[in-house]
Amino acid sequence: MNKEQLICFKNETQALYDDFKAQKLCLNMARGNPCKEQLELSVDMLSLFNDGNFVSENGIDVRNYGMLDGIPEAKELFSDMIGVDDDEVIIFGNSSLNAMFWAVQTAYNKGILGCTPWSQYDKIKFLCPVPGYDRHFKVTEFFGIEMINIPMTKTGPDMDMIEKLVAEDDSVKGIWCVPQYSNPDGISYSDETVRRFANLHPAAKDFRIFWDNAYCIHHLTDNPVMILNILDEAKKAGNEDIVYIFGSTSKITFPGAGVAVMGASRKNVEELKKHLGISIISYDKMNQLRHVKFFGSFENMCEHMKKHKEIIAPKFELVCKTLEKYIAPLGIGSWTNPEGGYFISFNAMKGCAKRIVKLCSEAGVTLTGAGATFPYGIDPDDRNIRLAPTYPPMEDLEKAMELFVICVKLASAEKLLSEIK
Repeated sequence: MNKEQLICFKNETQALYDDFKAQKLCLNMARGNPCKEQLELSVDMLSLFNDGNFVSENGIDVRNYGMLDGIPEAKELFSDMIGVDDDEVIIFGNSSLNAMFWAVQTAYNKGILGCTPWSQYDKIKFLCPVPGYDRHFKVTEFFGIEMINIPMTKTGPDMDMIEKLVAEDDSVKGIWCVPQYSNPDGISYSDETVRRFANLHPAAKDFRIFWDNAYCIHHLTDNPVMILNILDEAKKAGNEDIVYIFGSTSKITFPGAGVAVMGASRKNVEELKKHLGISIISYDKMNQLRHVKFFGSFENMCEHMKKHKEIIAPKFELVCKTLEKYIAPLGIGSWTNPEGGYFISFNAMKGCAKRIVKLCSEAGVTLTGAGATFPYGIDPDDRNIRLAPTYPPMEDLEKAMELFVICVKLASAEKLLSEIK
């Protein structure tokens, strides 16, 4: 477009935006929350103790104290979910984020397998694939750990950069990973990427891969992408202590009342249990047993996830089709079309993300803050916006995307006009 055409385009788009603003909408696409229909899928779980049976298979009354690392049948179920053996898993409470925070906190205060506590170093660093999960970054920021951006590729994080940094700098103590359907790009790590992670040779003996496999069974297609088992690959390399694996049922059953798990080598697990036992006698074993009764097996859990797919896949399709129809012809943005997970990653023109999010907010649609997918909330190109389609009803999502497209057009037109001398 020439300048006159751009001005005309901007004025037309501004009029559409003003119409939306006058509607006083109140729609939320800020976080990847399950919708009401998804939550209803697990409601029958709440009546599973009506039979009065509160006894685990090992004879423990789950209403009482004991079984710090989880009841046996829960360890069997959830070890299958994250791909470890029964004695390589700890069952936590309802939040895997809390388990990750605790693991960092424990390394910070007590060290890992006899190494110096992280708090006693002048500086420690974490590698952060970007765009990535904002709450990961908040954890390391809380502890004052320096975060280093690692660009994402179509096969996972830039492994050349990771291998170099890890090998040369013993102040690099860890890396955040969402290996299957990454947050927000929806990228699944390739076999080569997983093997390279498993074969890392860090300068720091206490380096750990924080492998947050949050979306390991959150598929949006009938032929899902499956990643290699990181712990199996690490064992082959004689490197099994290098990884902590996390997962939960937060988006499988109830986000506020699910079950979180952590998997690791037996050596890691035994040490972690000693530290964990200082702060808690046991987590909610009733909830663990309730989940076991509800699912019965990992195979049944996977079948349950197909019901989730039926509810949310059309929402992802709506978002991508809307972007394809209205943004693709203009060349003012790009986005992912994920095969699983909870997010769509949208990249606007450079310097436009904050403006788009602000425009949406002022017209009544709340998005994840621009910059949230980068450490310290700073997207150096001000491009990335995380879209979360799952929570709104389809009618609201359609309305929100109509506004989003208008805001992208308006911010892009403003940007292009500002560059014309």
